[in-house]
Amino acid sequence: MPILFQQKPGLVVYLTVGDPDLATSREIALAAIDAGADVIELGVPFSDPVADGPVIQRASERALLKGTCLSDVLAVAGEIRAARPQAGLVLFSYYNPVLKYGLERFCKDATAAGVDGVLITDLIVEEAGDYLSATKAAGLAPIFLAAPTSPDERLKAVAENSKGFIYAISRTGITGTQQSVAGDATGLVTRLRRWSKLPVAVGFGISNAEHFQTVGSFADAAVIGSAIVQLVEQQEAKNSPGAVARFIKGLREQVPALAH
Repeated sequence: MPILFQQKPGLVVYLTVGDPDLATSREIALAAIDAGADVIELGVPFSDPVADGPVIQRASERALLKGTCLSDVLAVAGEIRAARPQAGLVLFSYYNPVLKYGLERFCKDATAAGVDGVLITDLIVEEAGDYLSATKAAGLAPIFLAAPTSPDERLKAVAENSKGFIYAISRTGITGTQQSVAGDATGLVTRLRRWSKLPVAVGFGISNAEHFQTVGSFADAAVIGSAIVQLVEQQEAKNSPGAVARFIKGLREQVPALAH
């Protein structure tokens, strides 16, 4: 089942759950939805986040020091789903916490919490057989990463096995804010659309209204992560939801929604 974006460009907002604390993470997510985010990606903090840049690494470290674990993230997901039934909700994790939790148990509990889809950052589609079976049985949408360097054979597999949306990485390397949107992103989205009609969201380095508008011209949605996580890092906990809401409202005001 595709995860639908209510506006174009759609907006996916990433949060590291537990930074600064679980209750604030929930409030930030709710504020982001109310301000115009279509989908919330709930990041599971992990000790060795190889795809994440320094901003999200620091957030994971802070969340882990407070004892945040996968079951906590699932609990927050359930609270968000109960409060905002219309929002898209995705879990973003590395595979190790999922395996430790138990793959089938994880998928069952994620569905019970109202999660729409799951993105396992370090699981490649060629090795995802057990994961795909478990998500299908639980009614979860698997979401895979597609990179500009991926050959057509892999992009085809990513497109055919993704069910919620396809996450197109705008450039190689780690997450983090950038000065501009990489030119490779346009070509990657074009290639992916040869094999799938699912929405394509572009992430890694999207951090301001100019980027948001650029991505909206050729993709269905933009993913903003490090810019949001950095904003949270710079605020007192009580001020974080409001700061994130103002940031998102600013994006929406500067980039009016286009007709689908």
